[in-house]
Amino acid sequence: MSPTPPARRLRPRLPRKVFSQILLMQLAIAAGVAVLATGLFLAPLSKQLDQEAMRRALAIAETTAQDPQIAEGVLTTRPTVDGPVQKEAEQIRLATRAEYIVVMDLGGFRWSHTTPSEIGQHVSTDPGEALSGKEVMQIDSGTLGRSARGKVPLYDSKHRIIGAVSVGIAYDSVRARLLGTIPVLFAYAGGALAVGALAAWLISRRVQRQTRDLAFSDISALLAEREAMLHGIREGVVALDRVGRIRLLNDEARRLLGIGDESVGRSPDEALGEGRTTDVLAGRVTGTDLLTVRGQRVLVANRMPTDDGGAVATLRDRTELEQLGRELDSTRGLIDALRAQDHEHANRMHTLLGFLELEMYDDAVEFVGEVVGDHRVTAEQVTEKIQDPLLAALLVGKATVAAERGVALWVSDRTWLPDRLVDPRGLVTVVGNLVDNALDAVAGTPHARVEVELCAEGRTIVLGVHDTGPGIPAEQRELVFTEGWSTKKPPAHGKRGIGLSLVRRFAERQGGSATVGEADGGGARFTVVLPEALTEPELAPAPALAPADTEAR
Repeated sequence: MSPTPPARRLRPRLPRKVFSQILLMQLAIAAGVAVLATGLFLAPLSKQLDQEAMRRALAIAETTAQDPQIAEGVLTTRPTVDGPVQKEAEQIRLATRAEYIVVMDLGGFRWSHTTPSEIGQHVSTDPGEALSGKEVMQIDSGTLGRSARGKVPLYDSKHRIIGAVSVGIAYDSVRARLLGTIPVLFAYAGGALAVGALAAWLISRRVQRQTRDLAFSDISALLAEREAMLHGIREGVVALDRVGRIRLLNDEARRLLGIGDESVGRSPDEALGEGRTTDVLAGRVTGTDLLTVRGQRVLVANRMPTDDGGAVATLRDRTELEQLGRELDSTRGLIDALRAQDHEHANRMHTLLGFLELEMYDDAVEFVGEVVGDHRVTAEQVTEKIQDPLLAALLVGKATVAAERGVALWVSDRTWLPDRLVDPRGLVTVVGNLVDNALDAVAGTPHARVEVELCAEGRTIVLGVHDTGPGIPAEQRELVFTEGWSTKKPPAHGKRGIGLSLVRRFAERQGGSATVGEADGGGARFTVVLPEALTEPELAPAPALAPADTEAR
């Protein structure tokens, strides 16, 4: 047979809900405080009642001892039941409702007592202190039981001690007063407990609403899940309190914004400084999927207010997506250029075919020579002025796209750029953005023209791109460099308003600048200064500048 499993001990289980647990704890605290307060009040009350009873007994004894008939009776008569001392003492006892009044002589024999048979007998307790002239207050037991006593000496007319007076107050009356006080105390304690229970219920109800009636284990699980979610997701999360201070940052937000835990408790202006990112987090810029640039990163921000007056902002890193979008734009531009070349090549092939069918062989040879020569001259003119192959290829491709769109793309005669770029890809991004914006600005206008100028001054590159478009009003010349600001429709892959912002950020990171003004003859002129953009020149003669009349289009 299998052994019988031990019986489980039944243990009281606390309720799981926060509301119920807090209510029970507060009720227990209120009840405990009420009981403790009642006990602390009753303890000194009992002692106080004893003191009052003893002082009352002492006061009656002093009053009795001052009665001249008592002292005269002790001196002139004998202790009898019908004696004057007994009669006078009984009158005082009945008047004061004392339990007993005992008058004794110097020998300790009673002259008065509540029980007549005790008269003439020796007292049951030591009267020495009273007979020696001291006043005594005590709780003691005698022939009549436990009582609160007061003893004083009895003096004659010459102030000589001739005896003593002992007065007792029944202790049962003191206890009765104490017991009679307890119901009143319990009533007050019950009232206080009821008020405390009501306050506990109201507080618990408020806690119930604020905690959504969850259990402590649920709250703990939610906190653990929140921590795992906040630090596990690949989106930055920034929580702000009702006064706009940062109260929470997850790991991704720290990475994207470049800040740490020291920013918690500070406002976005203090933690991040001025800029569009700060304005978005602070709620000064509203909207959904707001684009902003922080350092080298392009971010998409959304801000959602919370019920407590704060807000939660989420940040997504769009840098790679923007790079892919720009690569897509470049690919589309290349496809457009190839399409244009294909269209132009088909026309030329048709022309060549016509020459051949008409047997105009000399004209055909001349036509082919001109076509090949034009393309060679265009590429050679760019590479003579711009020796970096990546940037030269970009401009050749942009020239083909510009021609397809009916825009003349020129490389300025003053252009000279050696093959010593520190960051060729960065400069390609800057030139590509500015040329694309210029082509968009002049497309469809008569005599559309875009001119690019790249000059090397020591290790500094000065880039200028100007067009014949409508230009940029003076009041908008700073806005064009703001993230998310654009006058053009967004492309299929995302939003606009990033290119010029990245241009300025790239220039400022290298200690340079990006500005826009009015070009000669109208239109806009963008100027980008990039210090330290070239490596140190080698000790070799620089190539000769391109001829003044050479232009690339």
